Amino acid sequence: MSPMNAVADATTDPRWRAVIERDRQWDGRFVFAVTSTKVFCRPSCPARRPRRDRVRFYTTAHEARAAGFRACKRCGPESALTGGRDALHGDALHTPLIVRAISLLEKDAMTVTQLAAALDVSRAHLQRVFTRVVGCTPTEWQRAQRSERLRAGLPGSASVSSAAFDAGFDSLPSAYGAASAHLGMSPGALRRGASGETVFYTIVPCALGFVLVAMTSRGVHRVVLGDTAEVLETTLRDALHAAELVRDDAALGDISARVVALASGAALSHALPLDLRGTAFQQRVWRELQRIPRGETITYAELAARIGAPKAVRAVGTACGANPVAMVVPCHRVVRADGTLGGYAWGVERKVRLLRDEKLPTA
Repeated sequence: MSPMNAVADATTDPRWRAVIERDRQWDGRFVFAVTSTKVFCRPSCPARRPRRDRVRFYTTAHEARAAGFRACKRCGPESALTGGRDALHGDALHTPLIVRAISLLEKDAMTVTQLAAALDVSRAHLQRVFTRVVGCTPTEWQRAQRSERLRAGLPGSASVSSAAFDAGFDSLPSAYGAASAHLGMSPGALRRGASGETVFYTIVPCALGFVLVAMTSRGVHRVVLGDTAEVLETTLRDALHAAELVRDDAALGDISARVVALASGAALSHALPLDLRGTAFQQRVWRELQRIPRGETITYAELAARIGAPKAVRAVGTACGANPVAMVVPCHRVVRADGTLGGYAWGVERKVRLLRDEKLPTA
């Protein structure tokens, strides 16, 4: 699984997020099993994290054993499942409901109304709790999971149709729509390894070193900061190895000049066309980031509250880190609650300079 896919999964499946964060609040709610070792563990197990494609989730230890897995001797997952619920606080009290909801959604496509009826809760309560804990609605979660199954199944499928139906789509139009919105390209292009995708790019010096700007026919797809042009070009080729990459400094001259101005703290005169590809949750975070005015900052908690997921602060931070277009989507304007800067994918020193220069008056 690629880093981007891992981030997507972490924001759409709270169980995987609990595993990668070793969150003890989820102990007793489920176990995860690793197909390569045939061992199942509690979420907080201190062992090294497996690849996501080797992980299976089970509500009980009995289910994991029935599937052929044995208990981890290091974390003792069977004892975790006997723990009381009184030790949980806040949204952790709702995690059994969310685990049951996701378990049902993994087995069959359901509307929110059908899911609420199966769980014997109100539709409004389910929608509210699911969104708060997971960071997206049940409908968005299902759409993201189907899209990821489509991505995984296309390379080895006999046809786009068979891959679409195997992924859970009820029609080809719905599969094409989801692939375009969630994965950023058609199922046919995905099946060919994105060989039909053409990406134009340029690399120019700026106040923060060098900046790479890459565009598809839909808009700006990548903006990456770095110390050398050579490293940036290698980064792009590694990330988009199956696409046709075309360097065109002249064609991207106007857009790259505007990005260079951003690197010096200037404001955009008008919005750039964007081709951003991510989960529904990531898209919500990135849209809200673009609403933060130049020269201002907000905290990760404030950002989470603004997108309607106040408890998803960690997932918001992960989405900021996955932002593919530096400065254009200004994730550098988000800081920690204590006022410290936090991390920045392109280096904290660049974040310091950006925030400083953006506070200067415009000419």
